[in-house]
Amino acid sequence: MSKTKYNVAVVGATGAVGEQIIKLLEERDFPLDKLKLLSSARSAGIVLTYKGQKITVEEAVPDSFEGIDIALFSAGGDVSKALAPHAVRSGAVCIDNTNAFRMDPDTPLAVPEVNEDKITEHQGIIANPNCSTTQMVVALKPLYDRYGIARIIVSTYQAVSGAGASAIEEMLRQSREILAGSEVTPDILPVGSLPVKHQIAFNAIPQIDKFQDNGYTLEEMKMVRETKKIFGDESIDVTATCVRIPVVYGHSESVYVELKNDFELEDVKNLLANAPGVKLVDDPAAQAYPLATEAAGQKEVFVGRLRRDLGHERGLNLWIVSDNLIKGAAWNAVQIAEIVAAKL
Repeated sequence: MSKTKYNVAVVGATGAVGEQIIKLLEERDFPLDKLKLLSSARSAGIVLTYKGQKITVEEAVPDSFEGIDIALFSAGGDVSKALAPHAVRSGAVCIDNTNAFRMDPDTPLAVPEVNEDKITEHQGIIANPNCSTTQMVVALKPLYDRYGIARIIVSTYQAVSGAGASAIEEMLRQSREILAGSEVTPDILPVGSLPVKHQIAFNAIPQIDKFQDNGYTLEEMKMVRETKKIFGDESIDVTATCVRIPVVYGHSESVYVELKNDFELEDVKNLLANAPGVKLVDDPAAQAYPLATEAAGQKEVFVGRLRRDLGHERGLNLWIVSDNLIKGAAWNAVQIAEIVAAKL
């Protein structure tokens, strides 16, 4: 007989994604018996509120997971690698928002709208994909199922919140400095292996994460590898260019797909209009298309600017936008938690 209430731990509770997870657990009225909030030693002692109840954040240590049924991790890959195995040994199912386990062959990489069946195959850990991958595969899933996909070319326009609160603060500070005619000194972006930093305000930085030996960044290679794993299809050709832009919340993506079979544009629109987790916003006559400002704070993946490619008869262009902290991280994790809870 399954349980009706669950003990849940949120690791990284004071971070941007952790805060959204707590908010969504409350909004969804998740069947909680106990909520344990965990963080680094630096943030331990902070008091957060859940349904009017004040909960003191504790330091995350190996013994933190005794009696925990579900642990949601969003405190960085090193923390997940260090603590998730302890949580599993304590009997918890871990849902991890970091890159620590995504490409582990024994760990499901799950997006409920795309491959929910993989969630039950876990061995204690379920990985959340990269935020830019998540929104893309949600939008492309109905097309993959109906037509098949041979190739994906994606260019992203990613919000600074994906690089953390300090990146948001830097963008806002730089904006004020530029408008005041002051000199700008970049400190945070791009996050990479070199000390070189670039202005983000009124700019676009074509680097997210560290460059790899093949000339692509780690963020770009995450999109390549994760897309193939989520669809369970190594034959899809994927190439990505990931760019940081001065937007606070909401990643935007220009996506070109080559489908394996012929399509009618109206059929594609109908598919997307009825796809789970997707909201079609595609009315050029009214200048209606997905915007980061309108996607911010929302759970859905917004899709628009649908048009047949001019050079390939089975080519399709789309514009995909979603809140990177919500569907890109927190909401996807809570969706998985709800599925896990239903089967515990």
